[in-house]
Amino acid sequence: MIGRLVGQVVDWDADGILFDVGGVGYEVACAPPTIDAMRAAAGPAVLWVVTEVREDAFDLYGFRSREEKGWYRTLRGVQGVGPRAALALLATLRPADLMLALGSGDKAALTRAPGVGPKLAARLVTELKDKVAGMGLAAAGAAASPGPAPVAAEPAADGLLADAVSALTNLGYGRSDAFRAVAAERDAQGEGAALDGLIRGSLKRLSAQ
Repeated sequence: MIGRLVGQVVDWDADGILFDVGGVGYEVACAPPTIDAMRAAAGPAVLWVVTEVREDAFDLYGFRSREEKGWYRTLRGVQGVGPRAALALLATLRPADLMLALGSGDKAALTRAPGVGPKLAARLVTELKDKVAGMGLAAAGAAASPGPAPVAAEPAADGLLADAVSALTNLGYGRSDAFRAVAAERDAQGEGAALDGLIRGSLKRLSAQ
């Protein structure tokens, strides 16, 4: 199976790209943000790939990061979520926002994705809410305790969010409030955010409410 490609875009349309790797062109279905990112790359770009094999087709789906690839697989594991619906969700919601929507049961956010109606949104929440909550199984006060950090499940960045949310819920905050506070703090601190900083900042946000 093809899992990763390094090359450049030589052609594209609304549904995907033709990705050249050493003179071989791979047709890869991608969401618009991924198409834009691959086209904008100054040199060889890394494209994370999921291979879908059917009786009559061998399809490739491409993503900007391993994180998005992991979420695609998670979404595809839900009954009724086909490749296009999974791509639409990842085009509409960043992984952190998708985790927030699933963890807090925000079905309206999920239905913003083309092709995702209320019934499918409800199924996504029902089947993935507990999985999202379990991505970071941090013990109460883990961030403040010495010792090795918990191992985050893939996607790694979302595991960091889940660890922070878990710590806050163990302190007595509601899951929905914890998700919103952590997501806002993650946006404020950026990609370099650390777990203890996320928790401290989120606590300040919650105490100010």
